[in-house]
Amino acid sequence: MAAELCVALDGSDHGWIVTMARHLGPHVDWIKVGLEAFTAHGPDLVREICSQEPSTFLDLKLHDIPTTVARAAGNCTRLGVDLLNVHAGGGRAMMEAAVAGVREVDPSGRTKVIAVTILTSLDSAALAEMAFDHRSDALVLRWAELALHCGLDGVVASAKEAANIRRVCGPDFLIVTPGIRPSWAAGDDQRRIVTPEDAVAAGSNILVVGRPITTADDPGAAAEAVLTEMKSPSES
Repeated sequence: MAAELCVALDGSDHGWIVTMARHLGPHVDWIKVGLEAFTAHGPDLVREICSQEPSTFLDLKLHDIPTTVARAAGNCTRLGVDLLNVHAGGGRAMMEAAVAGVREVDPSGRTKVIAVTILTSLDSAALAEMAFDHRSDALVLRWAELALHCGLDGVVASAKEAANIRRVCGPDFLIVTPGIRPSWAAGDDQRRIVTPEDAVAAGSNILVVGRPITTADDPGAAAEAVLTEMKSPSES
């Protein structure tokens, strides 16, 4: 599949979220609703975003006991989202339960389930502080392979790990990449960041971009600029 652009609408203001979603709809493939927006406005906001044209990624990073995650994942699916995620750190039983919960509601497989590996705000030094014995890239790869074996559709991972994930998990495994920063944008609080062009070259399928687009003077134009950077030299 050709790489797609997802804009992260991370905010608490309902009017801003809905207006931005409508404005960016013609420019992007996905709208991401995250924890901040969900805790402010709940399922009704998700339903409202799902009623619009771009596909919807509900980014709640579910992480709990298997039964709870299965039921929560089913609830997310009933809202009409196209993509939702869980934490790979919850382990095999939890990830398998998440898939079962989604498939009970949507047996067609339209709703995709992916696992968060290591947050792009964490690097190897941060992981060592948390008593993880593996480097970030090794841990991401191990958890991605586990997600594949649990029946998930893909993972959230930095593009710096995408090539190895693609090699181990195959061509159909979905790689969703946050921490994308265009060449003209600041890094903010992300540590393991890459440009859109490099992410596509590494094999990422969906590139998640937030502040470089949403805080721009013209968000639509900023989205188009990111899409331009995503194109290979032969396509531009």
